[in-house]
Amino acid sequence: MSKSILITGGARSGKSVIAERVTERLAAKTQAGPIYIATAQAFDSEMTARIETHQARRGAEWHTIQEPLDIRQALVASDGQGPRLVDCLTLWVSNLMHHDRDCAQAAQELADVIETQSSPVVFVTNEVGAGIVPENALARRFRDEAGRVNQIIAQSCDELYLAVAGYPMKVKPNDIEI
Repeated sequence: MSKSILITGGARSGKSVIAERVTERLAAKTQAGPIYIATAQAFDSEMTARIETHQARRGAEWHTIQEPLDIRQALVASDGQGPRLVDCLTLWVSNLMHHDRDCAQAAQELADVIETQSSPVVFVTNEVGAGIVPENALARRFRDEAGRVNQIIAQSCDELYLAVAGYPMKVKPNDIEI
């Protein structure tokens, strides 16, 4: 029952809540508990509070794997144990950039492992292409890297959804050939 899903959307679009619900439904079908692969790191009190809010919303039935850099390995190690939710690819890109890693290469390695998974995996990422061009070079580089990563992962996933005001809109698969 392998299935890969990417859920994207703007800030506060409801993408994480949607992804949690999808992962919980997949877990109910497999009789395995949901697994949360967290890329966030709590470097300040504001991020600590965000992480605590997410954890409280998910509940105790979720198993959490903290992995800010090697999502590929986290998926390999957790395959077969239940559906996984990776939240989020945007923070992962930030982490990769901070450690001077090649984001496109890491994304391609992640995409390659998606196709080998036996358990479902749901990814969350921010849609970065709908805003204005950032003012500074680092922000433009981040937007470009995140956009490339999103495209690579979207191509490898079975389904793609855009979250808008808490509602998912199915983008892939579609019947339009381009």
